Amino acid sequence: MRKKIKFLMFSLCLFLWNKMLMAQTNTPDDGSFMKSNGKIYVVMAVVVVIVLGLFIYLIALDRQIRRIEKK
Repeated sequence: MRKKIKFLMFSLCLFLWNKMLMAQTNTPDDGSFMKSNGKIYVVMAVVVVIVLGLFIYLIALDRQIRRIEKK
């Protein structure tokens, strides 16, 4: 179970890293509101923080459940 969680977290990190690198390309601005104001980076940062928080919470919850099951 622990290896599976590590694999899923690693896969998610690679996926997000890939998307972040793709977002940094020098393509011409299409005039969208979020890109023109630079707020897309704020939105992505908030999404990443929320997802990481959920994964940390799930890992902590899994450890607590495992500890209770051992008793």
